[in-house]
Formats: sequence, structure tokens, C-alpha cells
Amino acid sequence: MTDRNLTEKVKVELADRSYDILIGEHVLLGAGKHIKSVLPDAKCAIVTDENVAAIHLEALLENLKAEGIEAAPIILPAGEATKSYAHLQTVIEAIIEMRLERGDAVIAFGGGVIGDLAGFAAASVRRGMNFIQIPTSLLAQVDSSVGGKTGINSPQGKNLVGAFYQPRLVLADTTVLDTLSEREFRAGFAEVIKYGLINDAGFYNWLEQNWDGIKKGGKERIHAVATSCRAKAAIVARDERESGERALLNLGHTFGHALEGITKYQSDVLVHGEGVAIGMVLAHAFSARMNQSSPDDTQRVKTYLEKVGLPTDMSGLRNHVKSANQIMDFIAQDKKVSRGNLNFILTHGIGQAYIAKNVPAAEVHAFLTEALES
Repeated sequence: MTDRNLTEKVKVELADRSYDILIGEHVLLGAGKHIKSVLPDAKCAIVTDENVAAIHLEALLENLKAEGIEAAPIILPAGEATKSYAHLQTVIEAIIEMRLERGDAVIAFGGGVIGDLAGFAAASVRRGMNFIQIPTSLLAQVDSSVGGKTGINSPQGKNLVGAFYQPRLVLADTTVLDTLSEREFRAGFAEVIKYGLINDAGFYNWLEQNWDGIKKGGKERIHAVATSCRAKAAIVARDERESGERALLNLGHTFGHALEGITKYQSDVLVHGEGVAIGMVLAHAFSARMNQSSPDDTQRVKTYLEKVGLPTDMSGLRNHVKSANQIMDFIAQDKKVSRGNLNFILTHGIGQAYIAKNVPAAEVHAFLTEALES
């Protein structure tokens, strides 16, 4: 456990592409120094959104200027809809117009949407520029900023266009999370819970006991973020391009992404972490239906997610989700589908997720039909 105001460092081990994740209170105040230590002469484009820019951009620009780093912002609308071809083109053309070179850097300063979009732009301009992540949401700090997945959505589904492209540095300031709305913080916490449910029952037990402390900040929050990052870093180091074990990180995401697609990524209806929360309950319930886990585990997960304030079923989406067929259409586009066969992340219990291959579509359809009727 970390004492207040200390910084934890997590290393993502990828040979000559390894990088550090710095996690702690007020890490943002040292952003210029940290960036300069990795990229001494780089100029930077800062990709951010209107919400983050209004609160934090001036401080970041001043910090970079104090270290002699030239930087200019590219400010986009907030929300999942920004992960689009149109906004990707906007960012790419702005970077080129800045006359930034391959050795310069693109800084993603925002949540998961900004990180994914900016990273894809960095991977594309001049066939690859330096990329730095400064995640400002809990979801981005524990998940999307780590591991090099970048991309945008298409009308057919979420994250279907993109690239694996690792950052040079990740700076996760846990005090920045105090400016998030309660809904955004809770939604991000779904991804923290996910790490316990995948393969760390001890961490899940700790989370059940420390939700109030994590909300308040300080050492509990730093510990939750750092533990999540270590879990993801370890999996990424073993399976960078999701050819095997890394797929476990998608626990709850197959169902969750489908629900996001059906609701057309409208954040007022459903945000990513809420979709993941519903998806994790569905994954445990489907596992129990397939006699792979106990219904008691499903209830335990459901109870904790409800305590956190997250949705656990599809009842709030009835105006959008009309049938199992709707969900199945999106599931068929999921990245884990292989030669038309459905692959899911299921579980044998708390902390015992596994990759289930060739899951019968008829079983999934019947399960979803019952879930929608309940």
C-alpha cells in the first residue's frame, strides 16, 4: 500500500518498447519534467476534449512551457461519438498542419475516447509518431491508456478500426479524478472490478471492503489504480496483440459493447463502464447457466455492482434493446469472433475467468431472450 502523496511506478515490459506508468497524487504537476526525461527535444500536439480543456489544459500548457516544451492543443467535442472517422481526420490534419515530425509527440489528454483516437492518429501520421498518455478518467487510467490499443468506432460496432500502438509514457494523476462526475467515476470503477474478477479474488475481496476509501481518494485510490495497471501490464507483456490470454481483459465487454452499439454510443443513455458492468453480470449469469460457475457468484457480483451504483441488467435500456436478435447482430461483429464462431470470456467463479471458444449461438440467444424478459 502506498502512503499519501507518493507515486507508484508500473513498468510495461515490451523489450525495447517498454514504458513506465506513473501513478499518484499531483503527477500532472510534473508532466513536463517526466516527458522531457523520455523525449528531450520533442514538440507536442495535445489532443483533448472540451470538458478536460476547460478544467486542466491551462495548467498542462504552463507546465510544459516551464520545461521548454512547445505544445499546441487540438480540442474536440466530449463523448463517445468523437471516436469517429471525421474526428480522426480532424486530428491527423491538425498534426500535419503543425509541421510536427516523426520524433515529436502526440499527447492524449483525456479519457478513453481521447486516448484511443489520439493514439490511432499517432500511429498513422508519418507512419508513427511518439505517443504519450495522460489519462484523466478512472476508466482510462486503469484500462484504455495501458497496453497500446488505439482506434475508433464504426457504425457496425465499437473499436473495429484501429491499431496496436504503445505509448512512450503514461502519467496517471489520481487527484484529477476528483473533477469527474459521480457517474463517470463509478463507470470507470467497473474496469477496476474487472481485474479482480478475471484472476485476482484477493483484490476483488479488497475492493468489496474499500469502495468508500477509493471514492475519497488517497492511498486506497492509488492502490486500486496501481493494482489494476499491474494486472493489465502483466497480461499485455505476455500477449501484446490479443492472440490469447489478453482476451481475458474483455470480461463483460462482448455483451457491453453490443449494448453500446444498440444505444448508438449515446452517453446520456449508456457509458462504456455501465455497459461493462451489465456485461460482467451477464457473463457470470451465462456461465452459471452453462454449469461453469455458481449462481451465488453471479449474485455476489450483482450485489457489489449495485452497491457501487452501477446498472446490473438491461431493464433501463428497454426503449433501445428490443430483442436478442439485436444483441446477436452486434456480437457477430465482436473482435473475438473467429471464423464465425462465438468466443466469450466466461468464468468458473470469482477470479477464475477463462476463454470459452465455439460457444453455441443458440445458447447465447436463448439466454439473452430470458434476460430481456426478466
